[in-house]
Amino acid sequence: MNAPADLLATELGVANVAWDLTGLTGSNDPAAVSALLDDADVHAVAMQRHRDTIASLDGAGLAAVMRELATVTELVDRAAVRTHLDYTTDVSDPASGAAMARLQERATAIGNQLMFVELEWAATPDEHAASVLQDSAVSFCSHHLTVVRLGRPHLMTEAEERINAEKSVTGVAAWTRLFDEQLAAITIDLGGDRKSSSLEVALSELQHTDRERRKAAAAAITEGLAPGLRTRAYIYNTLLADKSTDDRLRSYANWVSSRNLANQASDASVKALVDAVTDRFDIPQRWYRLKAQILGVDRLSFFDRNAAISTGAEPASVHWDEARETVLDAFGSFSPRIAGIAKQFFDDRWIDAPARASKQGGAFCAPTVPGRNPYVMVNYTGTRMDVLTLAHELGHGVHFALSGEKQSVFEYSMPLTVAETASVFGETVTFGRLLDAETDARRRLTLLGSNVDGSIATVFRQVSMWRFEDLCHTTRRTDGELSVDTFNEHWIRTQNELFGATVDSTGYESWWSYIHHFVHVPGYVYAYAFGQLLALSVYERYLQVGPSFVPKYEAMLGAGGSRSPEDLAAMVDCDLTDPGFWAAGLALIDRRLAEAEAAAAVVASL
Repeated sequence: MNAPADLLATELGVANVAWDLTGLTGSNDPAAVSALLDDADVHAVAMQRHRDTIASLDGAGLAAVMRELATVTELVDRAAVRTHLDYTTDVSDPASGAAMARLQERATAIGNQLMFVELEWAATPDEHAASVLQDSAVSFCSHHLTVVRLGRPHLMTEAEERINAEKSVTGVAAWTRLFDEQLAAITIDLGGDRKSSSLEVALSELQHTDRERRKAAAAAITEGLAPGLRTRAYIYNTLLADKSTDDRLRSYANWVSSRNLANQASDASVKALVDAVTDRFDIPQRWYRLKAQILGVDRLSFFDRNAAISTGAEPASVHWDEARETVLDAFGSFSPRIAGIAKQFFDDRWIDAPARASKQGGAFCAPTVPGRNPYVMVNYTGTRMDVLTLAHELGHGVHFALSGEKQSVFEYSMPLTVAETASVFGETVTFGRLLDAETDARRRLTLLGSNVDGSIATVFRQVSMWRFEDLCHTTRRTDGELSVDTFNEHWIRTQNELFGATVDSTGYESWWSYIHHFVHVPGYVYAYAFGQLLALSVYERYLQVGPSFVPKYEAMLGAGGSRSPEDLAAMVDCDLTDPGFWAAGLALIDRRLAEAEAAAAVVASL
């Protein structure tokens, strides 16, 4: 850790907010991970007796096999999560990197021994499969088994699948790890005693109320991204080509079809979402025009977009204890049960918070397995946005905790299309609590501005980033390897479609190169927009229905991934098949923007 980061963490009260991972492996001895994998390997070898039997099993027989498979899956997942979380706190540590490589190699070998189960099940005749799925014995994994069969047209032979899985260790997984290490090595010169700031700390400067400070930070970030830009572009090119090959071999219609299948969303529904959001780019453009007026500039520059709206005095950093109480109070106003689960994350050390050097950027919640708690990672720098990020990730944590109480490992995680529902809901409840308690017009405008900024980032910006991915994947397949200039052009084109004439994007060309979603989970980002709009609609239902809505919401979270997205949404009276669904969610953002416009008018009259 560098000295400024240490000092900031101490001032904010997060220096010692580090997770305790012994709940995953029983100790901090690296041998504990190996022991889990050894145990899993023994079970995997024993399961070979089931080869060539899966298609003929009745419900009870298949249930027995799936319970054995669950045992192996949980052992491997516990080892994998522990290794990954150790790695994310110091991605530059060679020992952590080596541990990740060993984990991937062993997990792949174990998985290869067991892939016959799903391949044979996918090949089971429809009539027999339908009969098996009706048996209550397989109820703990029936939805998972149904989804497996949906992927039947895209499966290869077992021999081909084994080769593909083994080569991925030195292919996709290796390139992804290299990308993470490249990002972690980036240092940003913010001047003074902050010459070696992390990218996360530098990005947080873009929320500062001082425009010159934002401008200087943006220039420093662009400069800091430059040295490894060609390398990151080459990594991305390689992964684009690899995905193209995989999609061709698996007969997917286009680059995002595999992601949509995993999300249990049709290509058509995703296109409808993207089109609906794109058609309302007038919302962010309207906000950017208003924000320029509030900030006193003729036109925003790209580094102004996330600027906090000043209330006349520099906003104080939010201490960790205050952030904790804010989030728990907000969750408690909705559901004491949910607040109690969130409190455990603080009390039992399930959170890692400091923004350390070499720590992975961003924030996430890591699911584990049923019966074991999830973990939250944030890079806390004391901004109001960080408080909402904390609420967001704890929403994920509550979702996984409730799912883990009832669901098997096969249905513990939920499709990405609904995975953001609880996180955005938690963030929205927290924001609503803050807004209701605020009576000062200037501070209300600040809060509303941050909320609109967040909605634009989660819905409109994510869709514009998906459109960037779409351009990259499609042109890589038609034109071959893309140059840095081409990536930059694709980025600016899709960003300017979002900005219209309201934002000057000069200097923003290379900023695509630090967004890890493009590398780790191609096509993922539209799920943020899906989840945000779904969560806003769910929140609106809560406002309409009141306390009687809470049990339905908790039941939906507890259902995890045991139902389709449509069925999960129906549990809280939302219809994803309604053509007006996306428009309704967008209208809620429009309404919040109207509140911000009204607040700005009040402030201007003071």
